[in-house]
Amino acid sequence: MPNNTNRKIFDKLISKTKIYLCIIAILLIILCYYEVNFITPSILVYVLIVMYAYWTNNKRKAELSQHIKELTLTVDNAAKSTLINSPFPLVIIETDGNIIWKSSKFIHEFANIDINNYLSNIVKEIKLEIEKENQEEKKEQEDFIYKQIKIGEKTYKVVGEYVKSKEKEKKKENEYMTTLYFIDETDAIALENKYQDAKLCVGLIMIDNYEEMIQRIPDEDKPILTATIEKKLYDWANEFEGLIIKAERDTFVILLEQKYMTKLEEEKFHILDEIKEIEIPGKLQSTLSIAISLEGNSNYEKYKLAQAMIDLALGRGGDQAILRKEGKYLFFGGRAQELEKRTKVKARIVSHALEELIVEASNVIVMGHMNSDIDAMGASLGIYRLAKTMGKEAYIINETASFGLDTFVENAKQEEEYQQALIRKEEAFEKITQDTLLVVVDTHKTTYVEVPELLEKTNKIVVIDHHRKSTDFIENTILTFHEVYASSACELVTELIEYSEKNITLSQIEIEGLYAGIMMDTKNFTFKTGVRTFEAAAYLRKCGVDIIKVKKWFQSDLETYHKIADIVAKAEIVKETIGISVYDIEDPNGNIVCAKAADELLTISDITASFVIGNLGEKIGISGRSIGNINVQVILEKLGGGGHITLAGAQVEGKTIEEVKQELMNAINEYFAEIEQ
Repeated sequence: MPNNTNRKIFDKLISKTKIYLCIIAILLIILCYYEVNFITPSILVYVLIVMYAYWTNNKRKAELSQHIKELTLTVDNAAKSTLINSPFPLVIIETDGNIIWKSSKFIHEFANIDINNYLSNIVKEIKLEIEKENQEEKKEQEDFIYKQIKIGEKTYKVVGEYVKSKEKEKKKENEYMTTLYFIDETDAIALENKYQDAKLCVGLIMIDNYEEMIQRIPDEDKPILTATIEKKLYDWANEFEGLIIKAERDTFVILLEQKYMTKLEEEKFHILDEIKEIEIPGKLQSTLSIAISLEGNSNYEKYKLAQAMIDLALGRGGDQAILRKEGKYLFFGGRAQELEKRTKVKARIVSHALEELIVEASNVIVMGHMNSDIDAMGASLGIYRLAKTMGKEAYIINETASFGLDTFVENAKQEEEYQQALIRKEEAFEKITQDTLLVVVDTHKTTYVEVPELLEKTNKIVVIDHHRKSTDFIENTILTFHEVYASSACELVTELIEYSEKNITLSQIEIEGLYAGIMMDTKNFTFKTGVRTFEAAAYLRKCGVDIIKVKKWFQSDLETYHKIADIVAKAEIVKETIGISVYDIEDPNGNIVCAKAADELLTISDITASFVIGNLGEKIGISGRSIGNINVQVILEKLGGGGHITLAGAQVEGKTIEEVKQELMNAINEYFAEIEQ
């Protein structure tokens, strides 16, 4: 850099001197033109001027060169002094492991530590990073590296710069020379951890079945029960120096520091089990739902997030704790059987609200889940009839269907009305507007609806579902009728029709669809049935349902029956009471066969839960069933699935049946390990 500057300076000097000499020459020529006697003196004077100019320029050049040389030497000495006396431990090392030089600070800092092993690992990482960059052929490669490493009791930030080693390059060896600075960040990290640990976490605790307990126990036992529950909560809070404030009769606000969250996770929120162990008259069992947020820029944001999370916990059946951490939900508990606690008042309110939304909408589109079943289709038919009764154009999306639904849809299309009402994805895009009311039935998951893109086409979305709530639920809804205690979506839709202000007349296919949906999800009124389930069935019976005809929808042909029998025969027993079998024939409709086989396995004595794994082609499907002792939903959630305690499913992509089976076994082992803790 100094040499370039020097050259520029002298170029300027020389060019200016030439100009002056030219001017002098012109003046002398003019003078000689008018006076001939001045020619000889002019030549002598001009020669002297040229010689003087040359001498002064050379002298100036020598002075500047000496100054630049002295300046360069001074800078080099300062740089060397700074390098040697660096306040940070410093080492110059080649990527082949050869140490070129260590600073005195480096030697002193790591005098009692075998630093060579750490350096070897760092150098290996640097070399891999350089090779990766060379392979990617980045146009702008950064010659700096940043690593964090723990050496002994301290944590260092390693900052380095690497260049091509000239000696190695001459030998055609691909090695680099790296200068590494070790910056001690131990105190800074400790301070940051202390700050993070002191952050406040805000949560909510809700007694799931408070109203039911208060109504069913004697008056004299009520104060004792509430005092017992509250004392256990306060004692639990004292374990981690937390604060619990009673907000309502069944709701508490909890405040605690973030440093205690690891302890709560390790203990799996044992307060859930302690509350369930409280003896309550009438063989009742109390359960809690807990939601704690570690995220949010303010305590108010954390509280609002906790409110949304408590709804998620209740939507999953209660008896569980949910943490929001690093953008993910962590679930603990959730093994108790759901308790029916719905009221007719809510069904009536939702029914009236839905009618108002239908009246305000330009048209209504009903959508179920992918691989639609009779529960989703039956519920869709019920909403369709409600909308038509309100005088609105209504459509049902029929994009995909499971094996058992094809015959039902064909029967429905025999009616001219449903030939127009059942539409495909492309037609739905043409008919939907911002004023369309989109009703989603039998699912609440954004990734599982029939046509996910439609969720972005309108702001008027209604969700009617009975599955345990998952983390990818549809958020921008204007009305949600999500009752995890219901048996099926058809049961919920039947209640909405029953409590409608309009006199709704269902067609025969609609009655059969609603009744068949309830029958399918309850396995002929065996699982997950409550009082309201039979009331909905009674209403449909009164409407004129042909039970024998509905029963025929669920009959299996002889070939399917043989498949189910083979699956059951191949079943193996794990954990003494869990039956697992595999349907390894590739079958796009294998989910129906697997579901029926899982149901059949539960008819065998001593089997309390069953899982059947099937090859669906692009995916591997799992059907899980239980009589209630084992929560198949919690198990299959570990594989990305969901459902209910007694009925759940999952689909896995990109893996073989053997790999999925091993993952299922791992999930079962984890489930039992958590119970034993």
